[in-house]
Amino acid sequence: MSEGLSNVVYLIIAVMSLSIAIWKALAFRRDSTLTLGLTTSLFLCSAVVYVLASPWGYRVVGAFAGEPSFATLPVYVGILWCFAYTHALTILWNPRLRRGRLSLRGRLTVWTVAYGFAAVLMVVTFSMADLSTAADPLRFNTNNAQEPVVLVFLAVFLSTLTCGTLSTYRQCQRMRLPDQRLQHAVRAFGIAMLFVFGYVVCSVPAITLAAAGNHALDQVGVLGSSFGSTGALIASYGLSGGAASAWMRERRDIRALQPLWDLVVAGVDPELAFSATSARSHRLATNVTFNLHRRVIEILDGMRALRPWVTAQAPQAVYALAAAPQPTRSAYVEVRSEQELQAIATAAALRDAAEHLQASRREGGMQNVSGRPQTPHGQGGVLPGEDTAAADERERLLRVARALTHPLVSAALQEVRRTRTPAEA
Repeated sequence: MSEGLSNVVYLIIAVMSLSIAIWKALAFRRDSTLTLGLTTSLFLCSAVVYVLASPWGYRVVGAFAGEPSFATLPVYVGILWCFAYTHALTILWNPRLRRGRLSLRGRLTVWTVAYGFAAVLMVVTFSMADLSTAADPLRFNTNNAQEPVVLVFLAVFLSTLTCGTLSTYRQCQRMRLPDQRLQHAVRAFGIAMLFVFGYVVCSVPAITLAAAGNHALDQVGVLGSSFGSTGALIASYGLSGGAASAWMRERRDIRALQPLWDLVVAGVDPELAFSATSARSHRLATNVTFNLHRRVIEILDGMRALRPWVTAQAPQAVYALAAAPQPTRSAYVEVRSEQELQAIATAAALRDAAEHLQASRREGGMQNVSGRPQTPHGQGGVLPGEDTAAADERERLLRVARALTHPLVSAALQEVRRTRTPAEA
């Protein structure tokens, strides 16, 4: 890569890393776990490293320190610690190691000491080198390979990076996790480690030849930085791609639940809402998981508040129409599963109950929609799916929200209105 292209690529990666770090830091505030803390630190470290590694940042730091190549030290130590964080995350995620607490702590301790010792040794050897010559940010390794102390510095850096990346790759290949997002991250880590090892593969022969006075492979050494950058991007995707997908899916679910929320919360009693912003919580960019959980809870509370007006007529009409012979049923969209049919029956029951409630309000002359009119006698009907496990409620409510406008719901409500007596209405 040229210096101009390196500036663009490195600074873009730095901005991306900083953005993800801020996002992870917000999550860490809500859930202060060790893995989230390590992930936040990893992306902060990555952002700093890529700013310093860019030719622009490299020269600025060199001018400030009074030594043209000084930025090499924080960049290489920072790279080492970025992969130390990645290595630690794979150890913490490993279910085999988590089952043995002593083994987990021992593995973390050994690798932390190894990375720390390598960093100290790099600082010592770098401080002993004579680096007064003009700096070339992309060719430090080959330009200074004939300096014995620099060779030791590079040997420590590349050997530690090799051990860390290959060990991490080996763990990622063997690891099988029940959490699909973590498994997705582990697969990405494994691929990223191979790309980072590609940096080592390119650098070692270029440095070896340069130490002997032959600079024929200098450009191969520069190519190695492209492998390193690619590996960093893949690792970043592994740590953020699955989470970003889940975040976007949660935002979509909040919007999808809006019609159901309007029916059973806003249309029944807005005081059931957690706050005045509940109706537009899908617009918030932060704490989406909390907003989604809140929306599900509010909808379930609204359904319970609406239950006294629920009757069995609307669900029965749905089931009757769904079981009708093909010529009759063909007027409606085909129902694909029992779960979908249950959702349609629930949607019909809720729309019918909401009509009962609004009729009761009109008869009582109540203008304030947040007020609760006297409930009808009896306990009300049973809503289909009320025995759903708490972990499955989100998916059930999404099916109900989508079913509110289903043709079968409209047909069932028309049938109920046609057959209902004036007393029932």
